[in-house]
Amino acid sequence: MTWSSYSSYLLIVVLIVLAPGPDTMVMLKNSLSGGTRGGFLATVGIFAGSAVQGTAAALGLGVVIAQSQPVFVTLKWLGAAYLVFLGFQALRGAWRGDYSGVAAVKHQKASGFRRFREGFLSNITNPKILVLYLSVLPQFLNPATTSTWDALVLAYTVAVLGSLWLMVLLFFVHRVRTWLERRKVRRALDGVTGTALVGFGTALALES
Repeated sequence: MTWSSYSSYLLIVVLIVLAPGPDTMVMLKNSLSGGTRGGFLATVGIFAGSAVQGTAAALGLGVVIAQSQPVFVTLKWLGAAYLVFLGFQALRGAWRGDYSGVAAVKHQKASGFRRFREGFLSNITNPKILVLYLSVLPQFLNPATTSTWDALVLAYTVAVLGSLWLMVLLFFVHRVRTWLERRKVRRALDGVTGTALVGFGTALALES
């Protein structure tokens, strides 16, 4: 793998990472309800899920999963159901409108594992991430000259850049937290985030 081909790969990955998706919505959901710590832990979970899928794709396991219809369909429905579940959680929060500002954030610090778990499960159960790896990676791998290490570097590039972008968004949320803690703003953001997650889950379930 040459630096020229890797640079081309980076450009494609950056464009993919910048497009809003379920990972972005899950991070925002957790940063709004759990503060910077909640968003960070969700991001760590998302990174872990992406790294696992990238490793599977680089080692060839992803092809087996993608070609096994029962496994792929099961993953698709689990991922869709989980995204819809998270979306309804956010919509329920918007409907109730019961926010306690900073005190609520401090109170929810003990739920760190749940936030990590939400990030990890939302990513690991999304087969579209695996399909992304399997469709993009082969374009930059030459079986005659590239090694497993090259494939892993390409796979982990997606996980790292995706997490860095989420951290940028998390920093922005932290900077405007005072504004975001207004009840009307929180309700609106929860409503948008919840609707987006339900939409992503529904689209994943309906995709053939």
